[in-house]
Amino acid sequence: MNDPASRPLAIVGAGLAGALMATLLARRGVAVEVYERRPDPRIHGTERGRSINLALAERGLHALRLAGLEDEVMRRAVMMRGRMVHAEGATPALQRYGRDDSEVIWSVSRGALNIMLLDAAEAAGARIHFDRRLCEVDFDARRAVLQDKRDAGRTHEVGFRALIGADGVGSALRFEMDRVTPLGVHIEPLDHGYKELEIPPGDDGGFRIEPHALHIWPRGGYMCIALPNAEASFTVTLFLPNFGTPGFDTVPDGAAAEALFAREFPDALPLIPRLVEDYDAHPVGILGTLYLDRWHLGGRAVLLGDAAHAMVPFHGQGMNCAFEDCVALDRHLAQDADLETAFAAYAAERRPDAAAIQAMALENYVEMRDRVDDADYLLQRALSAVLAERQPQRFVSRYAMVSFRRTPYAVAFERGQTIARILTDATKGKATLAEVDIDAAERAVVEGLSPLRD
Repeated sequence: MNDPASRPLAIVGAGLAGALMATLLARRGVAVEVYERRPDPRIHGTERGRSINLALAERGLHALRLAGLEDEVMRRAVMMRGRMVHAEGATPALQRYGRDDSEVIWSVSRGALNIMLLDAAEAAGARIHFDRRLCEVDFDARRAVLQDKRDAGRTHEVGFRALIGADGVGSALRFEMDRVTPLGVHIEPLDHGYKELEIPPGDDGGFRIEPHALHIWPRGGYMCIALPNAEASFTVTLFLPNFGTPGFDTVPDGAAAEALFAREFPDALPLIPRLVEDYDAHPVGILGTLYLDRWHLGGRAVLLGDAAHAMVPFHGQGMNCAFEDCVALDRHLAQDADLETAFAAYAAERRPDAAAIQAMALENYVEMRDRVDDADYLLQRALSAVLAERQPQRFVSRYAMVSFRRTPYAVAFERGQTIARILTDATKGKATLAEVDIDAAERAVVEGLSPLRD
């Protein structure tokens, strides 16, 4: 193994993206070694309190199909038709994501999906080493030193052909790369955080509320959401400002959280029997956006997923985007034997799309917490449905491009800006759809949007 070209590709991180990347490579016969700092979740269980349930959309499904995992994953997924909005003082109302049940997203458990992907990677031939923390890299010699977390005094030196960083927003590999050549790392923290709670199954073992929806309690500057699980529970996530009234500084413990729910989310409170205990036990999750100017170090190392472009979770695209990274990187590696060329082509393809979905994720937080129960937003939704029926090839909503198709994120972002202008102009000063000049809005669609090619 002295010749670097004969060494395996080494992946740092065995989370969702790392395990999928290993599966795709190994299925093509590529020698793959994976190093993960955490213990094997199949033996030790998964971490609680920081999961934020995952919304699986078409991009992620496409990647799972390529890995041969679609059927297995979908058996444990729960369909979500749309947002069930719990506005203050109103009956919960469903806002569909798409036209019908052919346009939906799926709630999946992060822990269960990670285990399926680990099994698939090993079955394909990848070797996974747990409790291995990357602590030093010699990129010229193509050798890395990893600490054995089960024995703090023991280290392992390994050779690699190239390193692939799938080790998340706190990427150790990114840190090592940045020491050699600055990557232009820029982190924009969001001044909001989150706490994870749970709605357990009902006494009859069934769901306590509508299972086929993402439930939202929008309250202006903050919100609560709930995503269904296959076991008939819901993962509940409370998003609050870090400071404010309310904020995590003024809601410091479970008793204060119970009072907040009694006041702001009264219909949710009786559904969460362990609210006080879970609030006290689970940490406040940190949210933010990570930007890099460079994603690779020649042909020696490359980053993907959160290690390259972490984003806030409000469009449900973090995993889907990371999986799309894996598919793109695997494709470029299959097409070009020169690693530097392949890494550069992958980064050039994915960086504009990552920047676009990062921007859309930030925008979606404002929409979810502030706008989903506003009259102007609902009027624009109604007009969107009419325009989509009249001009199905031209008027495809930004959400549909992002979630139901594999339209490049950058294209979806650009077209979405045009769509937003058309809807805003057409509904300005109007209270009902009957007041809108739909023919004029349709003309604006024809003039401003070319037929969409996926």
